Amino acid sequence: MAIGWLSVLQMVPWSDVIHNAPKVAEGAKKLWGAVAGKPDGGAVQSGEGGVVPAAPVPSLAQLQAQLAVAEAAIADLHQQMLASSELIQALADQNNQLIQRAESHRIRLLWLSGAVAVVGLVALAHLGVALWR
Repeated sequence: MAIGWLSVLQMVPWSDVIHNAPKVAEGAKKLWGAVAGKPDGGAVQSGEGGVVPAAPVPSLAQLQAQLAVAEAAIADLHQQMLASSELIQALADQNNQLIQRAESHRIRLLWLSGAVAVVGLVALAHLGVALWR
């Protein structure tokens, strides 16, 4: 099972992920700013060109009930949109932190690999000197 995950992780273009992480975080911030700045209720426009097709005229009470239902639905959708955009922003921030940590681990691994190579060469040199004596 671990081999499957390893092959999946190797197929990810990490350089692209690292390169695009700041763009994702900035996009999430813009989305959050756009959604958080809008008022709860918005005007709903009618169909094309504002022309409403002829229909039986409902009573005032029916219109008020429909309006109340529509306003409640709009408020509910707005709250869901706020929660979704907040979650997207949090995920983008976490992704950005993850990418920064992965990059720092990659750099540390390169340094460690270099150090191991140097120690290996020194050990090999000492072994070669010991064998030639």
